[in-house]
Amino acid sequence: MRHQKHRSSLGVTREHRSAMMSNLAAALITHGRIKTTLTKAKALRPFIEKVITKAKRAAAKTEKRDALHLRRLALRDVRDEDAVTLLFNDKVKEFTARAGGYTRIYKLGPQRLGDAAELALIEFVKADDPGYKKSRGRKAAKARKPKADKGGAPAEAPATEAAKPEGEAQA
Repeated sequence: MRHQKHRSSLGVTREHRSAMMSNLAAALITHGRIKTTLTKAKALRPFIEKVITKAKRAAAKTEKRDALHLRRLALRDVRDEDAVTLLFNDKVKEFTARAGGYTRIYKLGPQRLGDAAELALIEFVKADDPGYKKSRGRKAAKARKPKADKGGAPAEAPATEAAKPEGEAQA
């Protein structure tokens, strides 16, 4: 059965796709945010979040050999040793208080001129960032303005003169 087997193919071979994800992940770890196409950003999100989870698990391990194993698994995915070292030693501290959702994708405005691809910005989310809060149901209905009667005049005329200060001249 082939349940849960779908991945974004990105129109390239398997080897090319894994190399592209590795390079994008290394750039994201190094720079903190990168500009790419929306499709690549959406494909990169689960890839990099699994690598960050490995770094968090390695930081929680007490034995050095368990942490080393997780580091080697991350190196298998992200083939840049400097980026993995930076993630495991420094950047993992930003994610220890966060339970998932380590990246955020912003859609950028106009499309690219050459191929009309939608552009996006993918960045790491800080641990203290609250993000968006979910709504708690429907909003309260706003007070409606009184409707005009059949004659065309409003039901109640607004009190505009009462609201004006006494010192103003009427036009």
